[in-house]
Amino acid sequence: MVLTAKHRGAARLAHVDGQAVRLGLQPGLGLADARARVPGLDVRAADPEADAAFLDRLCDWAQRYTPLSGRRIGTSSIDPEFPYPEDFTLVLDIAGCAHLLGGEEALAADMARRLERQGLTAFIGIASTIGAAHALAAFGRGGRLQTGEERRALAGLPISALRLDAGTVDALARVGLKRIGDLIDGPRAPLTARFGRTVLVQLDRALGLAEEAFSPRLPVAPYCAERRFFEPIARQEDVRAVALSLIGALAERLEAAGEGALRLRLSLWRVDGALSHIEAGLSRPSREATVMQDILCRRLDSLAEDFDAGYGFDCVTVAVTEASRRDAEALSLAGPDTTLELTRFVDRVGARIGRGRVRRLKARESHIPERASRAVPAHLTGEEAFPAAGALPGDPPERPIRLFAQPELVEALASVPDGPPLRFRWRRVTHEVKRAEGPERIAGEWWRQDALTRDYFRVEDAEGRRFWMFREGLFLTETTHPRWFVHGLFA
Repeated sequence: MVLTAKHRGAARLAHVDGQAVRLGLQPGLGLADARARVPGLDVRAADPEADAAFLDRLCDWAQRYTPLSGRRIGTSSIDPEFPYPEDFTLVLDIAGCAHLLGGEEALAADMARRLERQGLTAFIGIASTIGAAHALAAFGRGGRLQTGEERRALAGLPISALRLDAGTVDALARVGLKRIGDLIDGPRAPLTARFGRTVLVQLDRALGLAEEAFSPRLPVAPYCAERRFFEPIARQEDVRAVALSLIGALAERLEAAGEGALRLRLSLWRVDGALSHIEAGLSRPSREATVMQDILCRRLDSLAEDFDAGYGFDCVTVAVTEASRRDAEALSLAGPDTTLELTRFVDRVGARIGRGRVRRLKARESHIPERASRAVPAHLTGEEAFPAAGALPGDPPERPIRLFAQPELVEALASVPDGPPLRFRWRRVTHEVKRAEGPERIAGEWWRQDALTRDYFRVEDAEGRRFWMFREGLFLTETTHPRWFVHGLFA
């Protein structure tokens, strides 16, 4: 089997299996030449995007060993512009984590065993530098190096093990530099002048003489609690019980640090390698175990239909992915905090149906009713999301229970041009006005050419129905034919 990718209008081999290698096929060979050599070739199209997505999932799976996991997709050694890379590497920072699994060698053995059960063949290199570990895994078939052994172990590996582009590797080979050992003791100034600084920088990084930045794929959670199982668990009730226990441990750590959780993530590792994340958010920082348990478990219950334990979970973690300072609050004698109750209600409903579906109205800088507010997510934190009562000066004008998105044009009759309506026809029904209050005048926005003044009236018809109506345009000064609209209903 071979995988092919298009390059400059021609199909070329991107990857080949072991049997194809034994038949003389190599990456970079044209598909036509490969078919001529092996007529019965199994040809399939490469999918770099799918491979990258799979590597992302594998990188997340590797968080069972360390929260600092990242991925690297290198360039092709066939041609720097070849669209399909051949170097797919996971980079894990296991400093301070290996002892939890019995040491570095035990960690590597456990990882290799689990990857093999998923049908993957992995070469695992462990070293004190990223460059040395990568070279050991990609070109030395894996292994473990102690600090200080990099020079000896890397000397016999090819130059390409330094993660250099194909053009630089070919240029070094033309002058007889094919092994890393040829560079270690060579003169540095001539090499830099001829091949640039990248060669020696990569060499120093591999030997530990220069620092190399490492960025994990996902941000590290500030607080995390984990539990592993010798026998996998599969029932949702068991997962829930474990999550409650882990949240209790997190609550104690948050209390000691004086912080509160804003976002929680429950991670479930299945024995077959699948990983599931369940996230829940809070509108304000909280470190009360009961609040965090309620929100996360409601989110878990809402996904009950999609809950697939497979052959069970052997590792469960609960992480606080976002936290904020939470100072102690003084007791109030004024009664219960309605703002707190409202935020908890929003959190509970959001955990059930999705946070993005719970919205609130936020005031905008406009007096025109249909433009005076907009819907925003209700889980925003702070007083901006839930202002206290009396925050705005004065009482707002009375508004209807139901406000139309756009006013609806009606036919109306008034006794005087500037007075309230006596009768109006709306949606093919005529209404006789018995009572009216107003007007409430709202001037048009000066930057809009078609904006006219509105006079709003609260009117009640003979059946007791109440409407919010307005007349658009001042008589004679703005228009000679004012129009009437119904903008909302009170009851």
